[in-house]
Amino acid sequence: MKPYMYKTMATACISAFMLTACNNQPQGNQNDVATPVSVMELKKKSISQFVNTTGTANPVYGVEINSQITGDYRLMNNPATGKPFKMGDRVTKGQVIIRLEDAEYENSIAIDSKELNLEIAEQEQQKQKLLYEKGGVTLREMRNTDVNVTNARHEVENARLGIQKMSIRAPFTGVIVNLPHYTSGVRVEQGKPMVGIMDYAQMYMDINLPESAIGSVSAQQPVHITHYTLPNDTLKGTIAELSPAISMETRTFKGKLNIDNKELKLRPGMFVKADIVVSRAESSIVIPKNIIQSQWNNKYVYVVEKNTAYQRRITTGLEDENNVEVLEGLNENDNLVVRGYETLRDNSRVKVRR
Repeated sequence: MKPYMYKTMATACISAFMLTACNNQPQGNQNDVATPVSVMELKKKSISQFVNTTGTANPVYGVEINSQITGDYRLMNNPATGKPFKMGDRVTKGQVIIRLEDAEYENSIAIDSKELNLEIAEQEQQKQKLLYEKGGVTLREMRNTDVNVTNARHEVENARLGIQKMSIRAPFTGVIVNLPHYTSGVRVEQGKPMVGIMDYAQMYMDINLPESAIGSVSAQQPVHITHYTLPNDTLKGTIAELSPAISMETRTFKGKLNIDNKELKLRPGMFVKADIVVSRAESSIVIPKNIIQSQWNNKYVYVVEKNTAYQRRITTGLEDENNVEVLEGLNENDNLVVRGYETLRDNSRVKVRR
């Protein structure tokens, strides 16, 4: 055999040996790589399911008062500040905010003479009663004095009502929300806007709910009220009224809810979100919605036991905006994977990050 043939065979043997050795060399197993994950230990807590809607918050008590007579404008001082009333000032029921002065109008009412007429009529009434008891006058004559007293009282009451029109008073305790400017002493005509007052410690909101909610929403259900300017505050409300009729145009039904605003955090006219509590579970396993994965109509998550992630098929119940109740598949104190679950498989090795 020629030397070059030995050389070729030797080269082939070496190549075959090296190839075999490479093929038999241990390869890195992907399952041996620990996937970093974050977990949360499950504890039971409450969860509520909501029907969501939005609307404008309005005060239960609000009024715009116009002038009932013509008179000279006088803005009163606020006793709390010693300065003229202004928007934002709090007023109490019956407090005089503005006076309209008109001496001619006041004289035409003649309340002093009417009160005097009432006094004379009452004296005559007592005199006639005494005479009637002694037989000095007839029953008709005595009853005529009763008529005179009644008429005199009506005249006095009407005069007092006329005098009251000269003063713009707060009809309830609240806050001045509108106060048109008039120069002091200027003549203001009847029917001009004088002041706007609101009491928004109690508010209400008109709502429209989808037809699908008519079976789950009922009167007196609790409502959570939020506004973007109050990110850390949730106000309480209740469903006050519900219409049983569905609109054929919008497929919605109307309702009204009351809002407890004692701390005056909401302001009249704010556009707010209302979450109507239609169902509630007090002690349940609750997990974030965004970690749930789906496959073939099954929902599953991962839990960690001894650095191994196991897939758990779950059955869910109530839901809110971010969380969901787990009815089956998870237990209290399970370590639920909340980060790093995207690439996991059942029985994956994991490394828990704190």
